Amino acid sequence: MTYPARVRPLTPAPRAAARWLVVSGTLTAGLLFGCSDDAGTTDDISGTPTSGTQTSTTGSVTSVTTGSTSTTGGTSAGTLGTASASITTSGTTTTTGTQTSSSSSGSSSSSGGLGSTTGTTGGPGGAGGTSSSSTDTGTGTTGSTGFQPCPETGPCKILPLGDSITIGLGFDGGYRVELFHLALEGGHDITFTGTQQPNGPAMVDGVTFPRNHEGISGQLISEIANRIPSPGLNEMPHIILVHAGTNDMNRMANGASDRLADLMDKLIAEAPDALIVMGNIIPLPGNGSLEAFNAAIPGQVEERANGGSHIIFADQFTGFENSDLGDGVHPNEGGYTKMANAWFEAIEPYLR
Repeated sequence: MTYPARVRPLTPAPRAAARWLVVSGTLTAGLLFGCSDDAGTTDDISGTPTSGTQTSTTGSVTSVTTGSTSTTGGTSAGTLGTASASITTSGTTTTTGTQTSSSSSGSSSSSGGLGSTTGTTGGPGGAGGTSSSSTDTGTGTTGSTGFQPCPETGPCKILPLGDSITIGLGFDGGYRVELFHLALEGGHDITFTGTQQPNGPAMVDGVTFPRNHEGISGQLISEIANRIPSPGLNEMPHIILVHAGTNDMNRMANGASDRLADLMDKLIAEAPDALIVMGNIIPLPGNGSLEAFNAAIPGQVEERANGGSHIIFADQFTGFENSDLGDGVHPNEGGYTKMANAWFEAIEPYLR
């Protein structure tokens, strides 16, 4: 494997148009309502003309419409002559509508039934409307919660946890080699932790390769769980990659899903600030238990995530072919590369 060098304007609210009321004849003081969207319209009232000054009574009417502005009623006053008078109206404008907020690069815009406003990220919705949760975007910021397991400075510590596939049997360093390359290529600072015998190349892309891991050949899920919290979490990681269950499928598949759920809960309890990434397991040709085992994992992860735990799922099975296996169990170099890509796709949004 060769690695390259690092590398609507919205239509303005309709305004109540000014109107001229031409009055001839006898005018009795009363309540005037004037509301029009057609500028320049003239109303005529016939009768016997009189002269003098008339002041209309005042009234207040509030009109609420959805998605538009209505101006009605209010206080009307004017001086009426024998032929004409001007009327000035004022009233209350009430605007309701659906308001959504979104943001990009630290700013947001909000639009309601009319017009638009700008404000800070994650502003609430307008009265009578709804507001959407804001999503911060940028390196290392994830989802509406903004959960960030990796530190602002220094490498993000990743614990590869599992069995011989985590060690990299069949290709020295396993998926960790390509995963490190992808991180470097993306400008991310990572390292691997673990207490087992280090393995893998000395350098990747001209950078010292962190050879640590927490994989032990032949172990069952329960045995992997026994290494939590010690020694597996002796150096507390920021991200934990879990690929476990291959040996259970071959030796004692009954109850494996429950044991994996117990492992998830143990990791959540012992490393509450870490991002736990649960992978389903790669193909085992001819094994009749694997399909049901793998099918249960996404739901187990979702249940815990909905409960507030920092846990996500990484699909290690889809797209993995039998030809990606070197010996029918362990990946060859191409298979480990596929595993690395699946891990990286899952964790890259969380890396700095």
